[in-house]
Amino acid sequence: MLNITAVFFGGGIGAVLRFLTGLILVHKIRTNLPVATFLVNITGCLLIGFLYVLFTEKLEISPIVRYALIAGLCGGFTTFSTFSLEIFEMIQHNQYLTALLYIVASIVIGLLSVYLGGYFAKLL
Repeated sequence: MLNITAVFFGGGIGAVLRFLTGLILVHKIRTNLPVATFLVNITGCLLIGFLYVLFTEKLEISPIVRYALIAGLCGGFTTFSTFSLEIFEMIQHNQYLTALLYIVASIVIGLLSVYLGGYFAKLL
């Protein structure tokens, strides 16, 4: 039950951080592209790669903290559903090339970010 509570609170914090990031970026970057979702997802990939390696190779940490930060915070911060909706909307507006580029860039850069996060954690 404590693990579930940890994920619940970590996810809530992650979701609020994602929401605030979106609000800030909408006012700073004026574009029709889904920059906020892209940056949040890439940052989340970097963070989850870092935390995963940190917790599996470098630190002895409580499973509760791991659940709160990896499943909760990173899971609540990143958003596959918003990513999918944005692609759906691009397709509805016949923006096929933009949708394809967004999908490829998100997956490739996301995977590279997970790798980089793990690499940075190994440097500690």
